[in-house]
Amino acid sequence: ERQLRQQNERLGEFASVISHDLRSPLNVAQGRAALLAEQGESEHLDPLLQALDRMEAIVEDTLTLARQGDTISETESVSLTNLVGKCWATVDTGEAAIEIVDEMTLQADPDRLRHVFENLFRNAVEHGGSDVTVRVGCHNELGIYVEDNGPGIPVEKRDEVFEPGHSSAQGGTGFGLTIVKRIVEAHGWELSVADGTDGGARFEFEMSEQGEFV
Repeated sequence: ERQLRQQNERLGEFASVISHDLRSPLNVAQGRAALLAEQGESEHLDPLLQALDRMEAIVEDTLTLARQGDTISETESVSLTNLVGKCWATVDTGEAAIEIVDEMTLQADPDRLRHVFENLFRNAVEHGGSDVTVRVGCHNELGIYVEDNGPGIPVEKRDEVFEPGHSSAQGGTGFGLTIVKRIVEAHGWELSVADGTDGGARFEFEMSEQGEFV
């Protein structure tokens, strides 16, 4: 318990530093991008502005998560297909492919849930390569899975991957899967790691209420 408390304190300090040190240059980048948008049209401007806005939201949500804990008080109906599509478009996935096997509507905080899928997609690409295939679907009436066909995660290391600062990928922050676990559990769901259908990693979360399949 003491170790967990210390880890949470370090995560809170990390969030505060990130929020403070990124806010100023992020504001400058947003201002410059807005000026570029006023000067002319480009197919790259909208994705740029959206990415900067998303960065700002991540900074704010990370700080909120660290300061206010893991409680999620408000949820709404979320389309799995729509949310996954938006998250996939936000992450630098290279030549990777996404397959959405099932459609369902679930009750969740869509902004927090975006962090879950974005971090899982980013993790799959970092460990499985730029040509990895990621599959999202429902494994039963109370579960959602995200799996890939990468190298997978050894059984003895499956608990470690959720620890703050743990990363086996070059350039990884080590906080992505920690954030995934905290947000999933904040919804009252359970998170586990298994072998993927094609031998890669498979992340499953069991929901407390049955989702609506479409």
